[in-house]
Amino acid sequence: MSSSEVAVTPEVEADLRVVKRGCDELLVEAEFVKKLARSRATGVPLRIKLGLDPTAPDIHLGHTVVLNKMRQLQDLGHNVIFLIGDFTSMIGDPSGRNATRPPLTAEQIQENARTYYAQASLVLDPSKTEIRYNSEWCDPLGARGMIQLASRYTVARMMEREDFTRRFKQGIPISVHEFLYPLMQGYDSVALKSDLELGGTDQKFNLLVGRELQKEYGQEPQCILTMPLLEGTDGVDKMSKSKGNYIGITETPDSMFGKLMSISDTLMWRYFELLSFRSEDDIAALQKAIQDGANPRDTKVALAQEIVARFHSPQDAQEALARFEARFRDGAIPDDMPEVQVAGAPLGILKVLREAGLVASGAEAQRNVEQGGVRVNGDRIEDKGLQLSAGTYVVQVGKRKFARVTLK
Repeated sequence: MSSSEVAVTPEVEADLRVVKRGCDELLVEAEFVKKLARSRATGVPLRIKLGLDPTAPDIHLGHTVVLNKMRQLQDLGHNVIFLIGDFTSMIGDPSGRNATRPPLTAEQIQENARTYYAQASLVLDPSKTEIRYNSEWCDPLGARGMIQLASRYTVARMMEREDFTRRFKQGIPISVHEFLYPLMQGYDSVALKSDLELGGTDQKFNLLVGRELQKEYGQEPQCILTMPLLEGTDGVDKMSKSKGNYIGITETPDSMFGKLMSISDTLMWRYFELLSFRSEDDIAALQKAIQDGANPRDTKVALAQEIVARFHSPQDAQEALARFEARFRDGAIPDDMPEVQVAGAPLGILKVLREAGLVASGAEAQRNVEQGGVRVNGDRIEDKGLQLSAGTYVVQVGKRKFARVTLK
């Protein structure tokens, strides 16, 4: 396609800004600009693909980073394909892993897929979302088709994947079926004639395989858009249930609001960039207001209300704020507090208080709990035997002692 065939109008440039906001990488940008311009000129929407393996039934805010981008593309008028990897889930994606990933049963996949799409629909516009299952075209391939597909990609190219190379050098087994995963994901792009595929940064290799296979099958290659992996509430590791630093999108309004209020002021801007639907100009104005003396806590409240309203309702967000403020009415949360990391989770509340430096002894910790002077994320603690799992918490003793404690 020559550049003379399309015109890069101000509308195309505006679309590109929306697409690139918060992204890690857009490959190949020049090609995608031509696709956008052609779509604008012809009125034919682009086919945007997001493939997700339903390996777990619940979605957290980290998963919504790429879903948010899909919603933005929907709002630009493009066709969004929510691809459920019911076939590829039975292989198990090895991306970023140091060991073979166990495949799921068909029953697990079906149940997880139902829950996953229901939750994803809280972000996507269901009326504008095409739902597909890759078993539609993967099952009919059969052994002959699988061998023919495998002939279109070399082992040398496959071993360019960082996790495969690392495992090979370390003598960690790599099963032959794991090579099939990126091939099958790439074949999805061929079957769907994808113009753009989205994924996390850990999916870059698999997305590039899709480009190469489309060329092999005589199609115009898709562009790829990778989105960053969102840090969890601890601000260190990526958001993950296993690390306890996640915010689930089906959590109660109070839980979601409290966890968002517990993040650091620095991490707040990362969340604004990747989770908020506010314009970049609005966010820049919020940053300037803080530079001019506004309270960061008020800005964090705005973020928490936006997220809670999205997954619950504006009324739920307002009520969550009211309850949050009521819990802290006797001692406002300071804008700046010590940040402490403690190993050994799960950990008893009495030890947490000592390790965080909020009390001088176990006896003092016990006395404060008995007297009702200890709060975690705003909730009064009455159980001296309470165990806190891995995660980040705002811990308060009395009216004036606070610490943001990350348990690992």
